[in-house]
Amino acid sequence: MGEIHIELFTTLDLVGQAPGGPDEDPENFDFGGWQQPLVDEVSGAQFGAAYVGTDALLLGRRTYDIFAAYWPHREGGQDDDIATLFNRVPKYVASRGPLHPAWNNSTRVGADLAADVAAIRRRHENVKVVGSLDLVRTLVRDRLFDRLDLWLHPILLGSGKKLFDGGVLPSILTLLAPPEASPSGIVLLRYGLADGVPTTGDMGGR
Repeated sequence: MGEIHIELFTTLDLVGQAPGGPDEDPENFDFGGWQQPLVDEVSGAQFGAAYVGTDALLLGRRTYDIFAAYWPHREGGQDDDIATLFNRVPKYVASRGPLHPAWNNSTRVGADLAADVAAIRRRHENVKVVGSLDLVRTLVRDRLFDRLDLWLHPILLGSGKKLFDGGVLPSILTLLAPPEASPSGIVLLRYGLADGVPTTGDMGGR
């Protein structure tokens, strides 16, 4: 049985909207492209390493449209390794409508997301969810993921779509590796979804 790994970039106040560019998701948001000034050599290498072994992508519709217009034209360029990977592997897209442009190896899913995620797990070993904040929020809310790689960036925006808007099921996460920090202050946290629900206690009893 394969795993669903979420790769997510957020600010310290957990805004995940439009990290990549001003046109990515401009709805009620003035900070599109907030990630780029903070990326350094260390965090850039982390981003690339995160996709080693990936054999499928699970994407939201907005991210799919951005990727479909960009990655097919990037092979042979600076981002060749990622471009080759993204163009080659199957893409599963949570969407209510047809896929235009029709990026090769793309399949629309989402009528029953839980059943579709289970089927994708049966077909693949290492499925990456990239960007796709609306989809990520659904996967987190319904516990339809196995690992969350969270890159926290040292800025506060005070506006924008946040990771946990819309609620979640009470869950326990396990830290899978020590946190890794880059020179610019980006901190990578790798969490796995654990069984059970949070418990409570009384610090005054210590």
